Amino acid sequence: MPDAITLLKDDHRKVEDLFAEFQKAEGDGQKQKLAEQICAELIVHTAIEEEIFYPACEGKVDEDDVKEAYVEHDAAKVLIAQIAGGGPDDEFYEAKVKVLQEEIEHHVKEEEGRLNGIFAQARRHGVDMDALGDELAERKDELMAGIEKNGLPKPKLATMDDVKL
Repeated sequence: MPDAITLLKDDHRKVEDLFAEFQKAEGDGQKQKLAEQICAELIVHTAIEEEIFYPACEGKVDEDDVKEAYVEHDAAKVLIAQIAGGGPDDEFYEAKVKVLQEEIEHHVKEEEGRLNGIFAQARRHGVDMDALGDELAERKDELMAGIEKNGLPKPKLATMDDVKL
């Protein structure tokens, strides 16, 4: 099993690849299929970070960085809901996917920052990445199975109750 950071970075690379495919895709059907894949990956990724990874970082990662990560997730979730609820016939569909891509690219840079990113801070302050990786992988598999069975869920926006201070 990959450790937590490897698993989360693998998710980042997969979504980056899907965004690149979306930009090159031709035809509404292909674009919609890719957009739905992007949405599914991001719904699951944000859920496992918010349910497992960020709480494990409590007291070990700069509190403002974690708060900002939750807010960035919420901004992405608004677009994910609009993209998942729309389609290529929506006049702003491609623009929404592009803005989502830009938001995710920014968020990834902040998480993966070499010295002060959330991942670096967590590793430096002793978060058990191996145990966390197992937990993240198990929950990710569970969430993906739910999407395969029931389709895309509506993204849940964070509340202050989700942020452990």
